[in-house]
Amino acid sequence: MTDPQSWSFETRQIHAGTSPDPTTGARALPIYATTAYQFRDSQHAADLFALAEMGNIYTRIMNPTQDALEQRVASLEGGVAALAVASGQSATTLAILNIAEAGDHVVASASLYGGTYNLLHHSLPKLGVTVSFVENPDDPDNWQSLVRDNTKAFFGETIGNPKGDILDIEKVAAVAHRNGVPLIVDNTIATPFLIRPFESGADVVVHSATKYLGGHGTAIAGLIVDGGSFDWTGGRFPGFTTPDPTYNGVVYADLGAPAYALKARVQLLRDLGPAISPFNAFLVVQGIETLSLRMERHIQNTLTVAEFLEAHDEVDRVNYPGLPSSPWHAAQQRYAPKGAGAVLTFELHGGRDAGQRFVEALELHSHVANIGDVRSLVIHPASTTHSQLTAEEQLTTGVTPGLVRLAVGLEGIEDILADLEAGFRAAKTA
Repeated sequence: MTDPQSWSFETRQIHAGTSPDPTTGARALPIYATTAYQFRDSQHAADLFALAEMGNIYTRIMNPTQDALEQRVASLEGGVAALAVASGQSATTLAILNIAEAGDHVVASASLYGGTYNLLHHSLPKLGVTVSFVENPDDPDNWQSLVRDNTKAFFGETIGNPKGDILDIEKVAAVAHRNGVPLIVDNTIATPFLIRPFESGADVVVHSATKYLGGHGTAIAGLIVDGGSFDWTGGRFPGFTTPDPTYNGVVYADLGAPAYALKARVQLLRDLGPAISPFNAFLVVQGIETLSLRMERHIQNTLTVAEFLEAHDEVDRVNYPGLPSSPWHAAQQRYAPKGAGAVLTFELHGGRDAGQRFVEALELHSHVANIGDVRSLVIHPASTTHSQLTAEEQLTTGVTPGLVRLAVGLEGIEDILADLEAGFRAAKTA
């Protein structure tokens, strides 16, 4: 038990990255509400800025509370380093911009959260980074067919939101590596408790820590985790192999395994500034301490809800990979044997009007644009989270007019089911 890496997931989610405060003896993680840090002397300051010594300079770049969160998530994911940022959206943006710039290209699954789809489809092209979407990401050949000479990364979600498809990480990573590029995956819905993407070949993991890592709907945060195994010296990534004039001429590939995470921190986080609040970092750490317990209950409730919906006369179909009827059930058992997460969608007979009436009739479920809360949440994606997409684009992401998304919470299952029945009674009037 002396080696923290030998500890179980449950032990590391409580202890990794923290120890009693050496000055005060405080056992819980302190919130370091400071903008800057005292240097020991001029040489110490120079060494920190030259990356010759690791330490705190300015909270926009690093903070001790943030560092504890980063160490804990890196440990749980099995990565070499992590970077905490202001939101999941900023984590995705920095993860891609860390390796792709104007003139470059990314291949991405079309089965994405609406905000990510917008980022890739509209905002990144404004910066000169073009994106091709794989409409059927289950077939590795479809990824290969979109690769170009200037492709710099593959991107996908381990469990698609809201489609509920399971990314075949191993096969997609093999295609990416055959073309000399990394695979970046969003592991928000699964969390490292259910899926550890690095073990199947992924190279970078991103999280909206706002969701299941934090778990209580109280903090906005994002994380980038560096797997540390990708070779950035293959020729496609001059940003890692040539001196960075903005940071004392450092060559990031020379910094060893955490080169990707270090570059994202001292170059992009420094210049673009999406810094995480120390208080939000503290809240996410608090949430992670009960992650495994919450996920077990989430999954138990969600499977019961999915089975209830699948048997309901008013439901056309249920999208949840934990169901044997799901086309991704075999992939779920392979990649996420502990369970398929707590997000599911279902299609009502009455289409868009029925979906909206269903949502509005619920009382226990909170009608919010979020997932990953201890509370049960509901939303109608076509009119909200994916409303910026065209009807055709919505279909490629799995969003249909009558689709309802549930993020099943931790309440008593009998109360959750009773509330859903109230929604069905309202939907019948559509």
